[in-house]
Amino acid sequence: MSSAGTATSWQGRRVLVTGHTGFKGGWLTLWLHQLGAEVAGLSLTPATDPSLFEAARIGDLVDHHIADIRDLAAVERVIDQVRPEVIFHLAAQPLVRLSYAQPVETFATNVLGTVHVMDAARRIGGVAALVCITTDKCYENREWIWPYRESDPMGGHDPYSSSKGCAELAIAAYRRSYHLTGAAGEDPMALASVRAGNVIGGGDWSLDRLVPDLVRAFEQGSAPEIRAPLSVRPWQHVLEALSGYLLLAERMLARAPGFADAWNFGPADEVARPVGWIVETMRAAWGGDAAESLPFSGAVPHEAGLLKLDTSKARALLGWRPVLRLEEALEWIVTWHKQVGAGGDARAATLDQIAAYRARVER
Repeated sequence: MSSAGTATSWQGRRVLVTGHTGFKGGWLTLWLHQLGAEVAGLSLTPATDPSLFEAARIGDLVDHHIADIRDLAAVERVIDQVRPEVIFHLAAQPLVRLSYAQPVETFATNVLGTVHVMDAARRIGGVAALVCITTDKCYENREWIWPYRESDPMGGHDPYSSSKGCAELAIAAYRRSYHLTGAAGEDPMALASVRAGNVIGGGDWSLDRLVPDLVRAFEQGSAPEIRAPLSVRPWQHVLEALSGYLLLAERMLARAPGFADAWNFGPADEVARPVGWIVETMRAAWGGDAAESLPFSGAVPHEAGLLKLDTSKARALLGWRPVLRLEEALEWIVTWHKQVGAGGDARAATLDQIAAYRARVER
């Protein structure tokens, strides 16, 4: 596997992470800081309490900007001040069920917010690589057994999924309209999108997500309520996805042709597991008196029953592949939360797992 996140690629490099107060953004910010990057963040205040951002004291390590990506002037002001060489755009409304209650906010954040970041970066200049993070749910899900490829149509049944499909169309339009490929003789900024979903890891306290809901239930000694135990998803540890994002950005910075494009990052097809399997495996890993699950008692809006990603492109052209078995990923989450729950340092727990993951990649 190609090794992502090398210090020589990131030492002293100015990087802006939007959404750095969120779960994935927090892990990415800590990894970049560990690699020696000069990291700035643009985000709203943390959406959960507790949050990885507060628990790991991430604000102490970055040039911290509170701003709303729906505000173009604010986005322009931060990018002009930071002058990043690389932008990882993660800021989003990330929850399917919340999107049903807040569709306008979801579309404004996920579509127009992405346009704001792209347009400000393009016009201000100095950005060599912009990686926009969307989701595996951006595809028009036909509930078929075949995994989705990057060339498959965008879509989305619910407002969240649709907003991410729309964002992907906007990204493709910007890349084609303004020649944002990083190729010689064109705009030096390379623009890519990355599609990964069902990303799990320690420090995620989001509502209406399976693994955080399980952790809360196990810590409280209550029985978790499960909405769709037979639904199959491409689960993966957050470090698997982030390693792909970093590797792609490194290729773009090297101005290698063909990398300013759309990319899937996910587990092998045969590793996709149903929700019920995750619940029981996580319960066994937690041990003790972790309660058995119960059927969900509330109303259940539409959610996809089957979703898989084809990652052939990332494996063949980037040399990327997952290194953690799903059982290991769940064990790492249990270890993180039990360590932090017992009074351990959240930043140290996160950095330790980043170091352990990098060692696995470099074997």
